[in-house]
Amino acid sequence: MSTLTRSAASANGNGRASSSGRKEWLPEALLWFVTTLLIGAHQGTVLTLAFPVLAILTGLWLYFKSPARYIGFMWWLWFLSPEVRRLADWSKGSFTPTSLIQVAPLAVTMISGLSLLRYYKLLGQRRGLPVLLVLLGLIYAFLVGVMSSGPLAATYDLANWLYPILIGFHIMAHTRQYPKYRDTIVNTFIWGMLVMGGYGLVQFFIMPQWDALWMLGSQMNSQGDPVPMGVRVFSTMNSSGPFAFAMMGAMVFVMAATHRVRWIAAALGFFAFALSLVRSTWGGWVIALLIQLVKSNNKVRVRIVASAVLLAGLCVPLLAVGPVAERMQARLTTIVNLNDDQSYAARNEFYATFAKTAFTDVSGEGMGATGTSTKLSNDGGQLGQYGNFDSGVMNIPFVLGWPGTLLYMSGIIWLVTRAVLASFRMRNDKFVSACMSLSLATFAMLVFTNSLVGTGGLLLFMSVFSILSAVHYEKINRARMSNHTLFFHGGTD
Repeated sequence: MSTLTRSAASANGNGRASSSGRKEWLPEALLWFVTTLLIGAHQGTVLTLAFPVLAILTGLWLYFKSPARYIGFMWWLWFLSPEVRRLADWSKGSFTPTSLIQVAPLAVTMISGLSLLRYYKLLGQRRGLPVLLVLLGLIYAFLVGVMSSGPLAATYDLANWLYPILIGFHIMAHTRQYPKYRDTIVNTFIWGMLVMGGYGLVQFFIMPQWDALWMLGSQMNSQGDPVPMGVRVFSTMNSSGPFAFAMMGAMVFVMAATHRVRWIAAALGFFAFALSLVRSTWGGWVIALLIQLVKSNNKVRVRIVASAVLLAGLCVPLLAVGPVAERMQARLTTIVNLNDDQSYAARNEFYATFAKTAFTDVSGEGMGATGTSTKLSNDGGQLGQYGNFDSGVMNIPFVLGWPGTLLYMSGIIWLVTRAVLASFRMRNDKFVSACMSLSLATFAMLVFTNSLVGTGGLLLFMSVFSILSAVHYEKINRARMSNHTLFFHGGTD
């Protein structure tokens, strides 16, 4: 083929790719356009019904047309759906205890379960066996939960435990598209940090009416007061915990980004992250940075240190003045002086009194025994006895029992170990390094919360399977190049 012919073919290919890319954006753009239109028209009731339907249809379309972009869309729903719900309530003029809008991110994330059905044969391969162990552990706990907490509570809780691993499996099933997944994930978190970090500052200094309405209606006393400079920032998400997890992930992925806007996004994200006052994720972020420093070469270490100094130079002066400084100082003091920390004392007491129950319950309480799913196991819709459960270390054996824990944790540890070992073979891939540090930091946070479910679980499994996909993608490329060489050289003796 001549150079001219190759150039023409490349131009045609780029044109098709560009056209395809524009088509992939259309359903997402339509969803957010309709959402904005309904909010502006104060049609909260219509939005409550239309948003989940449009979101699920968009998720299905992207799942089949652009599996990588589907991951980005899924994250944007987790980022923004809670704020859409609050704006819908504000448009209606009243708080609603339950909203269909909050079904959207979970339903769209569960679409990834189709990958389990379509590529189930991967479970029989070496790279899929850990996933099989995890699934068997969850199935055991689900069956126990159906009998002890009822099918509704058990099913809801199963979905929360299941969807992070389904997203990971989806990424593994599309290993050949690893570069697209890598770019989509980094893009989503950088732009997400810009949007959520910026809005987080607006929330802290101004406190929009819709956020105040939601805080009062939901009685979220742990989030502070619904007044300017009185709230623990949760930005567009449901509470400061998931928001802090998302910001922690975004600030780790900054090291793998090349966007010009990344430093503005990082400054806004860091400021809002600090004002969330979630100490466990502060610690997780420090762990992730230390891991990156240890694993990286000198050039990258200099970049990480320079980035940290730049962020500190931008944000610390702002965090050290006025009411902001008072809140930060009070929170930081609790880290140094643990004797006066009521949260630390309560967690210590919980560990001391409940550890025996958690670790000696051989069969386990099953799905639906802890967390928000306990609302579905009683007629009043109130949190059950174990609705607030701060320890992932005890939550896992208490819910899964010994059989479920053995299966589930064997699969998790197998996956994390393989990912860590694999990351050392991809030293020059900054995204792999970021994923490795993020997965280990998230896993270490099990002491404070069950970081294997929810936002933390999504970060962990997405990171672990991204590393494994990167290595497998590299193997495929090497095999392809080897076959290409053999073809042109007529084989070897």
